[in-house]
Amino acid sequence: MEILIILKNIILPIFVIMGIGFVLEKKFALNVQTLAKMNIYFFVPGFIFVKLYSTQISMQLFGSIFLFFILLVVLLYVLSIPVARYQHLDKKEKITFSNSVMFFNSGNYGVPVNDLVFKSDPVAMSVQVIMLTLQNIFLFSYGIFSLQSAEIGKLKALLGYFRMPVLYALLAGILCNVLDVPLPEFIWVPANYIAEGMISVALLTLGAQVANLRLTAGLSKVTYSLLLRLMGGPIIAFVIIKLFGMEGVIAQALLIASAMPTSVNSSVIAQEYDNHPALAAQIVLFSTLISSITVTLTIYFARLFL
Repeated sequence: MEILIILKNIILPIFVIMGIGFVLEKKFALNVQTLAKMNIYFFVPGFIFVKLYSTQISMQLFGSIFLFFILLVVLLYVLSIPVARYQHLDKKEKITFSNSVMFFNSGNYGVPVNDLVFKSDPVAMSVQVIMLTLQNIFLFSYGIFSLQSAEIGKLKALLGYFRMPVLYALLAGILCNVLDVPLPEFIWVPANYIAEGMISVALLTLGAQVANLRLTAGLSKVTYSLLLRLMGGPIIAFVIIKLFGMEGVIAQALLIASAMPTSVNSSVIAQEYDNHPALAAQIVLFSTLISSITVTLTIYFARLFL
């Protein structure tokens, strides 16, 4: 059965490396903060630069993905508001709840899934890299604004994002690609080494992060978040894809990208700014576990209908 093949060949390998990270964290108490910083400041920027530099991406494709992303997160946010009100969440809980729905794990979960599904297809990976970059920009701008701006102000929160290397890796990759800038071997070779290490280190980090999550929040709030993130996300994405007339690899990659579980970083920023961190952590944990089923079904659905 194809669903079982997808589960075995695509989802299981991801959870194997995550499991290793989980065990290593429990046994050796890894410095997860250092691992996370290595991803954010070293592996992810290198990966983004290499993929955007080495793949031909038209501005039309970039524009389409950008518009798709904006529509997706806006609609998810709009849906999350009445659901949060229905649960009678307080103001701070509403922020954590909405963030858990809008921010999905495009990096250390989405990239490996894309790589396994599309066999390292450059077009599919370019779609995922753009989604990853947009998610990072969105998370470290609006995501932090929603939690931090009341304390330090929006301008200071915005300036803090410009210290993140992801934005500059994106710009450098696109500019060098468009301008056809030749890179010397002493730059290109180490850049590729960095990019190749991103997936394994990202999954290892994700496993270690999950090992540190603590469960104390109510399950009803978690359930609604999972329904919107793991089911609502792909459904909305499918409608947008059809409205845009997208098809083939690009359509499949976008649909699968929209099905990723809640971003671990949504829990990280909730913890850092003390905004119901227990709720955020529980959502991330259950979202990651249940995604093994929902992402498998989304991959099957994408292959069948797109």
